[in-house]
Amino acid sequence: MTAAAGDTYPLVDAYLDYLRVEKGLAANTLDAYGRDLADFGSGAESAGERRVTALTEDDLRLYFTRLKRRGISARSVGRKMSSVRGLYRFWTRNGTTAHDPAQRLDAPKTARGLPRDLTLDEVERLLAQPDPDCALGVRDRALLEVLYATGLRVSELLGLRLQDLNLEVGFVVAYGKGRKERLVPLGDEAQDRLKQYLASVRPGLSKARKVPHVFLNRSGNVLSRQGFWKRLHQYALLAGVTSRVTPHVLRHSFATHLLERGADLRSLQLLLGHASISTTQIYTHLNRQRLQQIYQQYHPRA
Repeated sequence: MTAAAGDTYPLVDAYLDYLRVEKGLAANTLDAYGRDLADFGSGAESAGERRVTALTEDDLRLYFTRLKRRGISARSVGRKMSSVRGLYRFWTRNGTTAHDPAQRLDAPKTARGLPRDLTLDEVERLLAQPDPDCALGVRDRALLEVLYATGLRVSELLGLRLQDLNLEVGFVVAYGKGRKERLVPLGDEAQDRLKQYLASVRPGLSKARKVPHVFLNRSGNVLSRQGFWKRLHQYALLAGVTSRVTPHVLRHSFATHLLERGADLRSLQLLLGHASISTTQIYTHLNRQRLQQIYQQYHPRA
């Protein structure tokens, strides 16, 4: 932020503390909010030549217009605008500002892309890549099976603790955005691979330390997102999957394959942990597109 805004930092920190404590947002999300608001503090004040708490609606519009002119994508601008709107709502409620200059700002329209997913054959090839004779291979097979069986977000998957597993009944307890809890069933294959990992590999990784998390790295600490992404990328290459494979792609594949086999949107919403059914409805577009492809391929008069 600019020198004139030095005293604004505590006000932003108070908002981030509110998001952390009251809303339960994850550390990565809070970091993104912090970066957006720091950029806003310096950029908006430069545009409006006044303190952030005294900016007008015109100042804010000028700031976001400049972002667009710099070539920043509509999605990124929309995310930054959401951060700013939340900040001013918070300031207005607690009396920091007398009015909310961001109240009437409309996020830019973004084209809603269809999520990528893998075919069943690609998923099978990917899951078959970890080496069953190697400790980390057993761990990775359990990781991939659980991810595809549950559709968990990568933060939910790597955040799983031993107490979140119920392998007798066959489900995991996942904690989503805002620490919202949901039960997600496990298939038989995922249960078997997980039991094998817990019995034969995890004790050697934890080295008798009381580590609460399920999936550990070779040092006995919780496996990082970067570590998992690196392994997943290697397995995708070995499997001959040419498209980019991320944990999110496997989550989308889980959802798409369920929907193709008759799962209803409401059930899918609960499994994915979507707060709104409108988020889940993107899969209906994907399904329609696939039906169109099948029609074009097989109908004699298409």
